[in-house]
Formats: sequence, structure tokens, C-alpha cells
Amino acid sequence: MLYIFDLGNVIVDIDFNRVLGVWSDLGRVPLATLKSRFRMGENFEQHERGEISDERFAAVLCNELDIALSYEQFTTGWQAVFIDVRPEVIARMHALRAQGDRVVILSNTNRLHCSYWPSEYPQVEQAADKLYLSQDMGLRKPDAAIYQQVLQQEGVTADQAVFFDDNLANIEAARALGITSIHVTDASVIPAYFTQPHP
Repeated sequence: MLYIFDLGNVIVDIDFNRVLGVWSDLGRVPLATLKSRFRMGENFEQHERGEISDERFAAVLCNELDIALSYEQFTTGWQAVFIDVRPEVIARMHALRAQGDRVVILSNTNRLHCSYWPSEYPQVEQAADKLYLSQDMGLRKPDAAIYQQVLQQEGVTADQAVFFDDNLANIEAARALGITSIHVTDASVIPAYFTQPHP
């Protein structure tokens, strides 16, 4: 089987409120104001597809938030999104590989975050056979093409894959292609899945 794991809130806990908290402190703008302005819009999606530079993304987002931050300050906040790995998921990924299954990560991410988490959490990359990252693929979930590309490169059909993600839209898109897809709503979901019998 091919097991496909999302990264954020599946393998590594993340929280965008932490990002806004750092920016609020550095930019001296109330946190509630930033929360009301923060949107994961087209700029965000372009950045995740690798279509715009980190610097361009930072400039546009600071403009949208109406906050004056240096690029260094922006980056400090942007990396604060990561909390810690979920060790039980890392252990499960290793166990799956040990029994001969293939384990990959499919993440909507960006170069700025990828300059941080692989060195901060080396155990994540060590637990996977391959990383499929949106900014390298020029695609992002829930685009059907991103799942099709993973299946094609892995040489499996949809019925030979299991996908874990915390975003319902991503889950529904994968299910529409025939991939068994598990909505990870909290840290108990993945351990519970693997205690159930599966055909």
C-alpha cells in the first residue's frame, strides 16, 4: 500500500495564531486586528505553488495586513507556525515502511517553511520514502492533478493508496478520485485508524 501523509496538523502540529502573535508583537498591531485581516487568499496559494518569491509573498501579505515588518521580522513570525512533531505518527510511518509499505508526505507548503522544518524536525523526512511538496510541483491540494501525479510517480492506482489530511476539502478531492481518505480532526485519529481491521 501507499500511505500519503499531510504535514501540518497530521505529522507536525501547527497554529497560525502563533504567527500572528509574533507579528503583532513586532509590528505593534493588536492581535485581534491581524486576525480580522488575515486571509489565505490568492497570494497564499501562489506562494504554495512556487509562483512567487518569498520576498514578494511577504510584501503582499504585510500590505494586506497593513503592518510594517522587515523581511527578517516577517520570517521570524512565519516560522513560529510550527509547534512540535506527533511522535506516534512518526512511529507509525516507520512501522509501515518496516512492513514493506511505501510512505510519502504530500504537503501544501512553501520554500520559506521548507528552509526551516526539515532541519528543525529531521525525524519527519527520515520517516518518509519521499516528499511531494506543492511549491516543487507547481500544484496544490485540493487540485486533482496533484494526487494523480503522486499516484503516477509512485506507480499505484487510487485503490492502493490511503491519504491522511486535516483539511476536509483535500480529503473530499482525494475521495473523488477513489483514494481511501481519512480526515485527521485531532491527534487521536491516526492511531485509532491503525487499531481497526482494514481489508
